[in-house]
Amino acid sequence: MFQRLLKKISRELRKGSIPHMVIGGQAVLLYGEPRLTRDIDIALGIKVNELNKIKKIVSIIGLKILVKKEFVERNMVLPTIEEKSGIRVDFIFSFSPYERQAIERGKDIKLGRTLVRFASLEDVVIHKVIAGRARDMEDIKSILLKNPKYDSGEIIKWLKEFDDSSGENFLEVFRKIEKEIS
Repeated sequence: MFQRLLKKISRELRKGSIPHMVIGGQAVLLYGEPRLTRDIDIALGIKVNELNKIKKIVSIIGLKILVKKEFVERNMVLPTIEEKSGIRVDFIFSFSPYERQAIERGKDIKLGRTLVRFASLEDVVIHKVIAGRARDMEDIKSILLKNPKYDSGEIIKWLKEFDDSSGENFLEVFRKIEKEIS
């Protein structure tokens, strides 16, 4: 079910020349341990002022929009659902320099004959550290344990930058996780 929908989404976003990548639970499935996830999160490399392009693609895919335009403009996310399967798909408008580079670093994975762009392992870890929920910490551990040759320098570079700009301690969280699994 998820693969079929991921392929449809990827084909339509590519046709529309919309930079994007799969993040969240679906990306964790690629790099970490299998777990239950009931949604698809897609980071888009465009600003919310291009919402109409995404609405058109959503319509072609056959997804139902769950919110009004004001919600999308305020939260930078367009929640949708495929009613037949009950799968929720969130389109996240991401246009920061980090997100644009993350999309470029993404990894094209072949699902059948369709290329689907997933966030890199390092960017999945970065997203999960920033999200900071208990489930995210478990996801990070499973990803790092399963993929010991990850680029910690890339993760550290970005987490330090986010710490410097936000006053948070994301890098400390990551280093603690690394210590726990070593």
